[in-house]
Amino acid sequence: MHRVGSAGNTSSSTRPRKEKRFTYVLNDADDKKHCAGINCLAYLKGSALSTNDYIFSGSRDGTLKRWELNNGDASFSATFESHVDWVNDAIIVGDKLVSCSSDTTLKVWNCFSDGACTRTLRQHSDYVICLAAAEKNSNIVASGGLGGEVFIWDLDAALAPVAKSADTKEDELPNGSSGPTLTTLCNVNSSGNIASSNGQSHGYSPITAKGHKDSVYALAMNDAGTLLVSGGTEKVVRVWDPRTGSKNMKLRGHTDNIRALLLDSSGRYCLSGSSDSMIRLWDLGQQRCVHSYAVHTDSVWALASTPSFGHVYSGGRDQSVYLTDLATRESVLLCTNESPILQLSLQDDSIWVATTDSSVYGWPAEGHTPQKVFQKGGSFLAGNLSFSRARASLEGSAPVPVYKEPSFVIPGVPAIIQHEIMNNRRHVLTKDTAGSVKLWEITRGAVIEDFGKVSFEDKKKELFEMVSIPAWFTMDARLGCLSVHLDTPQCFSAEIYAVDLNVAGAQEDLKINLAQETLRGLLVHWCKRKQRSSSHSLPNGDSSTGKDGPSRDSPRSRSEVDDGTENHATHVLPSFEFSTASPPSIITEGTSGGPWRKRITDLDGTEGDLPWWCVDCVTHNRYPKENTKCGFYLHPAEGSPAPNITQGKLSAPRILRIHKVANYVVEKLILDKPLDGGSDGAFAMGLTSGQSQLSALDSSSRHGLKPWQKLKPCVEILCNNQVLSPEMSLATVKTYIWKKQDDLILHYRVVQSR
Repeated sequence: MHRVGSAGNTSSSTRPRKEKRFTYVLNDADDKKHCAGINCLAYLKGSALSTNDYIFSGSRDGTLKRWELNNGDASFSATFESHVDWVNDAIIVGDKLVSCSSDTTLKVWNCFSDGACTRTLRQHSDYVICLAAAEKNSNIVASGGLGGEVFIWDLDAALAPVAKSADTKEDELPNGSSGPTLTTLCNVNSSGNIASSNGQSHGYSPITAKGHKDSVYALAMNDAGTLLVSGGTEKVVRVWDPRTGSKNMKLRGHTDNIRALLLDSSGRYCLSGSSDSMIRLWDLGQQRCVHSYAVHTDSVWALASTPSFGHVYSGGRDQSVYLTDLATRESVLLCTNESPILQLSLQDDSIWVATTDSSVYGWPAEGHTPQKVFQKGGSFLAGNLSFSRARASLEGSAPVPVYKEPSFVIPGVPAIIQHEIMNNRRHVLTKDTAGSVKLWEITRGAVIEDFGKVSFEDKKKELFEMVSIPAWFTMDARLGCLSVHLDTPQCFSAEIYAVDLNVAGAQEDLKINLAQETLRGLLVHWCKRKQRSSSHSLPNGDSSTGKDGPSRDSPRSRSEVDDGTENHATHVLPSFEFSTASPPSIITEGTSGGPWRKRITDLDGTEGDLPWWCVDCVTHNRYPKENTKCGFYLHPAEGSPAPNITQGKLSAPRILRIHKVANYVVEKLILDKPLDGGSDGAFAMGLTSGQSQLSALDSSSRHGLKPWQKLKPCVEILCNNQVLSPEMSLATVKTYIWKKQDDLILHYRVVQSR
């Protein structure tokens, strides 16, 4: 009985079998704050362009944020949103911010912009973990990541202006690189995707530093950009000439992954931090380790040095920040945090600390005169064997931190760490790192109830409903917030009656497709702006070449669509209205420019690489008709005198209520009319044909019916000898009562007459 409509699936010879996924991310109501761990920090001192200092934070929530520093206070200034996965590192290069991500891209931004990405650089094939830049050569950037890939970029060449067609975003170009006009680089295929016709050969390619056999976790470059060091899971420090990508030397000594690296300005000395809990100082001229420092009890993940390279601040998995004098080996515990430390940024007399929670912490550091910290007491001599600090910690002689509280905090919101999709497939229960349990309505991206700090499992049981709706979406909380994934055609499998959503004036049998209405709510701003730009272009006769070319919208021509459907696309039901105060972001795989992420309110109607099936759904009201029917048999209950009113199998929508089945039985009993047709009769109660039967029943009851037929019987429907609630759907009965893959068997009996 499984019948899938072919809408949208004709002429598919040029369309890839697996369609692009559409994802939307539900942002927290306080979207000026990060909602996941902070992986990186970048500091920008005041200049002629801006007298204020800024700090940039990159988060596992996929965004970067700019904070304006003023008299010890940090105020939110902008969100930089385009990455679709964790932001792993960020550096300042002149007036540009460069970031890298687990989405395999580097992105370039103007530090003082409102957060728009100016270019996407694509060369890595796996997560990009770390970046390094030359202080005095402001156009050289190195990137490293999983798979042993290290690339050295000349930003001036990579960001050279590219002649583009009017509707092309800069980050849509392959590799984010320079090249000929987009029309010579790309062609628009029949599914609305931009396909690169000649790849990266016309564009800029970075220098490749080949030699790593495994993942790279740390990079550092000297000020002049003549020396690059890298480290990772191979446990060695590799030294390169970034101008050519050639290997200079390899330094051995660590016994575990290298996670942090620093070079002094001249490039003679290198500091490394490792998962073996050790910090090592290397003399690159002598090609050897000259000192090792055992101050941490666990992995060292972050290093920051004073300008003179005489002292180092270090942090890591043990949640502690230590200050160590590299010459005297004297060390002191500066502060402890509540979470593992991922990155440090030293600025004057403060040190900024990024941790696995969503806040950024500023601590006193005395960066210009670190000796002041040692004068406060509590220092110890750093050992040179990693177990020495661990042993001291176990023996109870752990040092006392110099500072107990941070001087200021840039607060984040707690990350979601647990979620459960409710049976109605519209509500999701979540728990965050603070222990707060909330109920979300994902079809409008809002928290509908905050239960506070209660048991997640108890609340899940309390909210259980015996209903069965197909799984029309998948989700995860990898970004610290809910990401909802829609894949065609599965996402169009769930329907619900409009009356169950309290849609005003809806007919009783009107069905709503949850995915279609959700997409309409998400893309309403895109549709309105697209219509506006379309109406502006038509009088000038530009419709064939403007931003609304039909090949961008769908695989079919616009002439097939009736004029009213576009207006329908901008009508959103209340249950699917998303907030404009903290709007969700959409993520899509993009085309040759790769995946991208934008707030729904920032969509301007020119985005030509939305998945064709989403555009087809919201603008043309077309989507694959998934099988939403349920086959079943309807027989008299054992011992019931009621006659058999059906022949063969019946079919009805899965969401049909049992009271409709009871009405059908009543009607058949009163009309005493056998079912026409063959073995697979059409069950149409609640549909047009069923309503006409009911009207026939109402009119005929006044003429010629036998007296017993004028008495409307009361019918019970049973399954597995259990009387069913009238409000149950066929799908719910099959899932929770019938519990078999076979076709459902229902029985009916007359319990009384009235």
